Amino acid sequence: MKTMGLADLRLVAPERFPAPEATWMATNAGDVLERATVHETLLDSIKDCAAAFAMSARGREWSPQVLDVRTAALRAREIEGPVAFVFGNETAGLTNDEMFACQYLVHIPASREFSSLNLAQAVQVVAYELRMALDVAIPFSRVEKLATVEDLEGLYAHLEEAAVTSGFMTPASRLRERWRRLFSRVPALEREEVNILRGLLKALLK
Repeated sequence: MKTMGLADLRLVAPERFPAPEATWMATNAGDVLERATVHETLLDSIKDCAAAFAMSARGREWSPQVLDVRTAALRAREIEGPVAFVFGNETAGLTNDEMFACQYLVHIPASREFSSLNLAQAVQVVAYELRMALDVAIPFSRVEKLATVEDLEGLYAHLEEAAVTSGFMTPASRLRERWRRLFSRVPALEREEVNILRGLLKALLK
């Protein structure tokens, strides 16, 4: 992370932290480790982010918009505000719930016959692509304040309330995944746009 200019490390329910072996392996990047924050849940760790990118080598039948890692890095560059790249643990990766907390599903193109990358390798590839996507010679354009993960989760809950109250959705419906997938195709929702949609839902519920 430090080599590629990244410093904001967020850990979700780590088995042990701090851990001596992590400090040993950090070498001259111990400052990144010392500033790392620990969170009980993934949603808590990314609630202030304008977008979250879930990393997975496995294809999913239902998922947010799927991007390769280079496209994802370029997309992240366009977003005003913090973005998160989310990695699962070494053994099992991300759960479906964790994946759907993110707006994008990202894969690292690799051989179909052998696509295995360990966690450290995957992090390094992503960090490198983010570094390559950053062109400091091109000033970033100003945009409206983007919706955070917390804003989007509020919208999804509001949609579910309206859908259930109106009888449009049954408890067993797959609509939750559908609308998450729908909104994941929007490059960057603004907070004001989310508020407009929620205002409309509130008016309809009355």
